[in-house]
Amino acid sequence: MRSRNAVAVKEDVPSISTISCGCFGLSKLVPSRNMAFDINWFEVVEPLAHLVAEASRPPHDRGHVLWSAENGPTRMLLASFDRWVGALLADDGIDMPFMGGSNDVEATIIARSDGIVVGTAAIDHMLQIWAPSLKITWWASDGKRVTKGKEIATIQGEREVLLAMERSILNVLGQLSGIATEAKRWSAIAPGQIACTRKTVWGLMDKWAVHLGGGLTHRLNKFDATMIKENDLASMLDDIDGHANRIAHYLQEVDLETCGAFLEVEVRENKEAIIAAALWAKRREEGAKKLVIMLDNFGPERCKEVAQELTEMSLREHVILEASGGIQFEDLDQWHECGLDVLSTSAINRGTSPLDISMLMTGA
Repeated sequence: MRSRNAVAVKEDVPSISTISCGCFGLSKLVPSRNMAFDINWFEVVEPLAHLVAEASRPPHDRGHVLWSAENGPTRMLLASFDRWVGALLADDGIDMPFMGGSNDVEATIIARSDGIVVGTAAIDHMLQIWAPSLKITWWASDGKRVTKGKEIATIQGEREVLLAMERSILNVLGQLSGIATEAKRWSAIAPGQIACTRKTVWGLMDKWAVHLGGGLTHRLNKFDATMIKENDLASMLDDIDGHANRIAHYLQEVDLETCGAFLEVEVRENKEAIIAAALWAKRREEGAKKLVIMLDNFGPERCKEVAQELTEMSLREHVILEASGGIQFEDLDQWHECGLDVLSTSAINRGTSPLDISMLMTGA
């Protein structure tokens, strides 16, 4: 149970995914049957396994910039709440906060289908500013699974205020929970690989929901990481003929200090991926991080070919391979098995249905 309190501004605290765990295998830690311990071994191994899994996630895992389990939303995410929630309320005719009010009614938010709850922090922030007289008690927290019929929250307050805020509360909670539920469905088949894109409905709020559903946020905005696509190369290097030549020139000249969280380049042909990986292997000698190569609309079989070619040429270790374009849930098994690191799609946040929830006042 969690009741809404004053929402404090959160510092940007790194999540566990930013911790380096070193290169070791858990098999080296497993004791022999003859060794005696005074502790429960699985209490030690399971957290370590979690650390290793998190540390191996690609740089597309930027959720810690938005949220931490210990401190909740960061300043960046709180600012996103303000922008989107303010617009939603304004469109619903609410342009001034509701002040005062009595606790004359009570309502319950109920899940009408199974799913992952996301949005409680956003609603807490919204109510603190726009309807501080409403008191909400949460029975499910952000990132937690609920089943059909489960009570998610109880709200007390003045009838007119609650009725005015009802639709915005349900819209935020339903939309974000629907995204998290879909991200969880995809991630169950391809864990640690599924990433959303910058094709969003509610910007960083979409990415927050994907993160809590077990997916990867990808870059949070255009300046969070550097992604070079065909339009970028054509506009920057219009004096150089051919996409492959432009890729080669860019990768040789790019200033690594300006790339942000990671550097990604889009390729359209197998040879472009090989050229990019070969050039980047040399930059790695300078201490560069792995290059992300986006295989745009390649399909599972072509992606598998590229991964195999790079492995045979001893170039695979220098790059992170991402597929994007045409990725469907029905084909996810094929994608998962073709040797890639990341599968990026807007389907997990733009192609979703909201979680079915409702709010019922006592006596309704």
